[in-house]
Amino acid sequence: MKKMLYIAGVDEVGRGPLAGPVVAAAVILDPNATITGLADSKKLSEKRREALAVEIEKKALSWALGRAEVEEIDEINILHASLLAMKRAVEALDMPAEHALIDGNRCPDLPCSAEAIIGGDGSEPAISAASIIAKVARDREMVDLDSRYPGYGLAKHKGYPTKVHIEALKTLGVTEIHRRSFGPVKRLLGNV
Repeated sequence: MKKMLYIAGVDEVGRGPLAGPVVAAAVILDPNATITGLADSKKLSEKRREALAVEIEKKALSWALGRAEVEEIDEINILHASLLAMKRAVEALDMPAEHALIDGNRCPDLPCSAEAIIGGDGSEPAISAASIIAKVARDREMVDLDSRYPGYGLAKHKGYPTKVHIEALKTLGVTEIHRRSFGPVKRLLGNV
C-alpha cells in the first residue's frame, strides 16, 4: 500500500462573528522541517501566532487560504459557508493533497479523502498550522476593515458579538460587512 505523503491540515476561523468572512486554511507540512510550538491558534498569543505564521508559510510544502463572503454566509448558512471555505482552501493548494485532516465533525466535499477530527486543532500539527494561518489572515483583514468602518471596534473584537460591537451596531447601524442572518443583526434590522 502506498504511503500517503501529502496530508493537508484544514481549519477555519470566523464562524461566530457578526461581521466579515469566514476564512479557512489548508497546510501541507514538510515532515523534514520541524516547526516548534504548533497549537490551537486560540491558545496562542497574537505575537506567537504571527511568528508561527511566518515560519509555517516558509517551511510548509504548501499552504493556501479559502474564504466565504458575508453574502454567501447569509445565503447558505455559516456551517455550509465554513465547509465551502475549507474546500476552496484545499483546492487552492499548489500541490494536490492526497488526504485531508479537517478540524471538527464534518468534512467538506473534497477532491481527496478526508477525515474529521474533533479538537484536531490541538492534536494534529497540520491542523494547528492551518488554524494559525487562517486566524492571522482573518485578524489582519478585520484590522483593515476597522479602518474602513470606524467606530465598530473591529480591530479589537474581530467582529465577534461583544457588548461594544452590539452597541456600535445600534448606534451606527448595520453595514454590508455584517451578517444579516445572524440573530443580533437580524433583530436590529427588524427581520425576526
